[in-house]
Amino acid sequence: MSHDNDYTGSHSLPITQRPKEDRPREKMLASGKKSLTDSELLAILIRTGIPGASAIEIAMSILQQSDNRLTELARMEVSDLQRCHKGLGTTKAITVLAALELGNRMLKEEKESKDDIIKNSHDLFLYIGSSIMDLPNEEFWAVYLNQRNKVVWKQRIGSGGLTQTTVDLRIIFRAALEHNAVAVGVAHNHPSGSLKPSTADKELTRRIAEAGKILNIRLIEHLIVGILPEGKPDYYSFSENGLL
Repeated sequence: MSHDNDYTGSHSLPITQRPKEDRPREKMLASGKKSLTDSELLAILIRTGIPGASAIEIAMSILQQSDNRLTELARMEVSDLQRCHKGLGTTKAITVLAALELGNRMLKEEKESKDDIIKNSHDLFLYIGSSIMDLPNEEFWAVYLNQRNKVVWKQRIGSGGLTQTTVDLRIIFRAALEHNAVAVGVAHNHPSGSLKPSTADKELTRRIAEAGKILNIRLIEHLIVGILPEGKPDYYSFSENGLL
């Protein structure tokens, strides 16, 4: 957790008038990037302040608006950021959100470069969770495995509104047959942050499992993923809770 409150009493000063060790760029050069707080890193992206607010003040305000959670900030669009922070220019807003998106893509790239093996619920969460857990709407994905539990394909099956997604079983199993998969794991996100399965979620899981038995394709897991109100990524496992 960053210590953004360390600037109380001094953060209103323009960056050029601060002690050298309190200037984010100079601090990074002297002590390394990991020494900077979240607001200092954002201030480097923002570069300059606006009348009545320094770059540090703008950065701290942006973080406070998103409950000091970068995952929440990453969900915003340029228009959202500007609406919440009057006077924030388009270029500054684009720069902040572009940096966050690069971070998301780096994490996904690391996972995709590995020989992905899904042996349990946590493996499936690590593989697919970061791609969907912070989306503003529900999406339902399937991950297809061969006999060695190696991922051979993944596919978005459906997307919907804030609380429901239409899922076509034919799409799930057509892709399984096309890629010679012997097992499938499925996952969908709950934008609300509540991971409790609905009656519809339970019924859908039962239908997928039954259809898979006919085709000799195992449903190994169904996850509900999301970001809890306190900002922690987490998941609900149907198999671990005896519902599969």
